[in-house]
Amino acid sequence: MARRAGLDAENWMLRELRHSFVSLLSDNGVSIEAIADLMGHAGIRVTEAVYRHQLRPVLLGDAVAMDQIFET
Repeated sequence: MARRAGLDAENWMLRELRHSFVSLLSDNGVSIEAIADLMGHAGIRVTEAVYRHQLRPVLLGDAVAMDQIFET
């Protein structure tokens, strides 16, 4: 699948492609229901629990908090 998309198949796994797909859709305002349908999920529960994590904003928020805690 990665090769067909023009990606280096040794550096991209199906799991990563699925997470990227969901993240891109979510970041661009696609509803959770539509994403679940595109992923082939029967409902939104799996999509919300597994795929819709947006780590970048969380990590940035944590980094800002740590900067404030250890500010000298």
